Amino acid sequence: MSVFALALSLFFVFNSLGNVPVFVGLLSKFDVKKQRRIIFRELLIALFILLLFNFFGNEILTMIGISQTTIGIAGGTLLFIIALGMIFPHADKSETERSEPMIVPLAIPLVAGPGSISTVMVYAEHAGNNHWLMTAIILIAWIPTLLILLASSHIKHVLGKRGLLACQKLGGMLISLIAVQMICSGTMALLHEAFPPQTVNASERAK
Repeated sequence: MSVFALALSLFFVFNSLGNVPVFVGLLSKFDVKKQRRIIFRELLIALFILLLFNFFGNEILTMIGISQTTIGIAGGTLLFIIALGMIFPHADKSETERSEPMIVPLAIPLVAGPGSISTVMVYAEHAGNNHWLMTAIILIAWIPTLLILLASSHIKHVLGKRGLLACQKLGGMLISLIAVQMICSGTMALLHEAFPPQTVNASERAK
């Protein structure tokens, strides 16, 4: 996959349009200036977490004894569950918090959730474990996500509830395709590790 394709896929995994109603609902009691300050801070925290797993994810997995193949299958499964939630959303539950949200739930898990983290780690392998290239991919996906969420109140007003729902379902369909591809690739790699292909020498073929 190209850099643009990886960044576009990661952008859809971030699900910025689908998260607009949640951000608006949680931050509605603050003025617009403070809303943007909170969103910028939370997106920076999410970016730091994603970059942490980009640079040190393999070391973390090695410490706890998890292979990259397992991450691919687990990440694909998580993404598929997320995609189903986007395509078939539950009834909207009104959340009222008195205090200013910090890290949870805006940075984690809405932006840097299990699906995003596992996707970053799988895509890092596609990028040849070039961490700086993967950093560029993360930034390409993160910048439009930041801009969309900073303008969340205006976007909700322009698109309306139905428009946001349509965008969310379209993103969910794309993420489901990505998830199935990740599961299939991880399963094939796992089978390849368990049953390596038999190499036959020319002398043996002659016999």
